[in-house]
Amino acid sequence: MTRPLAALVACLVALLAVGCGSGNGNEKADSQPAAPPGDSLEALWRAPGDDVAAIMGTSDFAPGKNRVSFLVVNKDDLVERPTATVWVASGLRQKPYEKTKATLEKIGVPGGETASAGNIYVTTITVRRPGKTWFVAQPDGGTKVQAVGTIVAGKRSAAPNVGEKAISTETPTLRSTGGDLHALTTARHPDRALYETSVAEALAARRPFVVTFATPEFCQTRTCGPVVDVVSAVRKKFASSDVAFIHAEVYKDNDPSQPVNQWLTDWHLQTEPFTFVVDRDGRVSAKLEGAFSVRELAAAVRRVS
Repeated sequence: MTRPLAALVACLVALLAVGCGSGNGNEKADSQPAAPPGDSLEALWRAPGDDVAAIMGTSDFAPGKNRVSFLVVNKDDLVERPTATVWVASGLRQKPYEKTKATLEKIGVPGGETASAGNIYVTTITVRRPGKTWFVAQPDGGTKVQAVGTIVAGKRSAAPNVGEKAISTETPTLRSTGGDLHALTTARHPDRALYETSVAEALAARRPFVVTFATPEFCQTRTCGPVVDVVSAVRKKFASSDVAFIHAEVYKDNDPSQPVNQWLTDWHLQTEPFTFVVDRDGRVSAKLEGAFSVRELAAAVRRVS
């Protein structure tokens, strides 16, 4: 459900042309007084260097701590440096209220499926209230480039959020399909262990689990294939633990001409891929929208294993 890099680059060019550089009506709606020009988030964006827009990899936000992923593209080339400094403000003309770091995380595993980008920046941003929050990310080192991005948060996230109860749903398994692996996944090299347990079974047994909702064959940026590969790789790292690892497809009968399936609806997912780590009490411990690295998922699994 995400778009290829070339299309996203075209979109960010259009965005820059109509809004970010010149300001827009959303800025006027900000109830806080504007910061002195030199103290504003816009001043950081307009600092010496190239001023671009961040391409967002996440979209489901709520007040509080949010995992945010994004790409930085400069003249159609990805900027991929180990870290980036991130400033956050309530408006482009407001003073930043938070400064944090983003790390560059590898998408996929060696020899596995590939995505439109090999790496993506990931950070945690505090959203103060529903509505629009702005950030500027500056990759550390090298030629200066500043990327501006926005987070639009609802009163709560659509998908289950960290700390909330996971939703019991009968995701299909090898037992429910009579051992038909093709009916369970569109992955080219499926890991059978991802189809042994359903979400409902894991919750009933009070087992911690990872569930990823993704369609490797039909994901428009090929992000889903790498995501399922990462889940499989982390499963192997935790093979001796009690953590269950589950992959569920997105469309009814694995057919993109059909509506999304019941378990996607049950979990209120509006995008995919989407991955959750759930603890023994059945509460969401980590919520990973879009792409993530082996390192990021493994760290989340350790907290519940």
